[in-house]
Amino acid sequence: MSKLISNNLREEIAKELGVYDTVKNDGGSWANVSSKDCGNIVKKAIEIANRAVEK
Repeated sequence: MSKLISNNLREEIAKELGVYDTVKNDGGSWANVSSKDCGNIVKKAIEIANRAVEK
């Protein structure tokens, strides 16, 4: 996932979705973030990109 979106954007979206605490508690590792949560992060990133293109 890190190659698809920037680390900053990924972290901001994870914070917004309430997932970042898992990463923070695991010392920065994304290994314990569920597939569903990762999918939601990517979905949100796509929504943000689509909004930027529409402007």
